[in-house]
Amino acid sequence: MEPTHEIQALAAEIADVARTSFRTLFENGERYYYCTLFTSGEGHAPSISAWSWEALEREAVRQGDESDTPGSTIAELIKWSYADSPYCCFRDENFDEVKQLFMERPSIAELEADERNREFDSRLKAMELAMKTLDDEGVFALNQPREAVCVLVEVMPPDEINTEIALRLNRVESPAMQAWLAEAAE
Repeated sequence: MEPTHEIQALAAEIADVARTSFRTLFENGERYYYCTLFTSGEGHAPSISAWSWEALEREAVRQGDESDTPGSTIAELIKWSYADSPYCCFRDENFDEVKQLFMERPSIAELEADERNREFDSRLKAMELAMKTLDDEGVFALNQPREAVCVLVEVMPPDEINTEIALRLNRVESPAMQAWLAEAAE
């Protein structure tokens, strides 16, 4: 199903802001393995998060790489966590106009179930299209090979739709996608 003009326009706005934010982040020269555009289960405007191997190592050292979970290190526990990344909500102020566009859309909380689901799906489609646009432009291959990065659109708390979107945005056989599927998929 082709996205409507309305979804395409929203996706273009999200892509413009996410492009600027990711490119600014990538100026640090770190090697990224996880880049996500995430939203809440209420379909709020998205934010970005990312993990690089360098940031994961720094954070594991900072936290002592000791875990309360037997057999797991801090690095293993936070590796795919958008919220634990030092780059969570990176340059979130760039998303102010996108937040306004989301607020101008029908309020999900005030819609009946079918309408609520359609609106939520439209928002996710716009976010997915935005990340696909950036991927097609080569944004996620700026500091590392594209196959080394898992590009995601995620709903938090985690939802099965995250895996469906991940499979559309990434080649399933890529090393990053294989790692995400084994370690974090819903």
